[in-house]
Amino acid sequence: MNLSETIKNIRASCNNYVDPDLVATLIHDNYYMGSNNISELEQYSININDSFEEKILKILKHENVFLNIGMYVFIPVINECDIYSTQDYNLKLSPEEFEKYANEKERVFGILIKKDSSDYIIGSCDLCGCSIDAAFKEIEPSNMEFYKKLKEIIDSKIIY
Repeated sequence: MNLSETIKNIRASCNNYVDPDLVATLIHDNYYMGSNNISELEQYSININDSFEEKILKILKHENVFLNIGMYVFIPVINECDIYSTQDYNLKLSPEEFEKYANEKERVFGILIKKDSSDYIIGSCDLCGCSIDAAFKEIEPSNMEFYKKLKEIIDSKIIY
């Protein structure tokens, strides 16, 4: 994965679901969320004149970074999931699929890039990182429609 180009691509397309300056979130090794205000970070040798991508690349040497690609919300009454990204989707889920993936809260989804690498995990984070238990959660891969749709959206954003 070309990290710099992928970050630019994701950031350029996120206006309708997240502020482009808040598209990246630090994720600690225990998967709890850190800051998502990259422009205010002063550690990691970040300079004020660094581009957003340069800041993320410097942070990645020390921390995992989650890049937000969209948001999803489950609708339990009708076993549906609404996915918001550059395009919006509504998925009708099987009871098994709903049981496996459903979450009572809206979540943002995207990729966690592992520190000091270009390896990534598809997962989700809490909408608000201010909660003490806000954390990244891997979305278990499967052949179910929910996972396939998230992977399709994510694959369209990654630049190789």
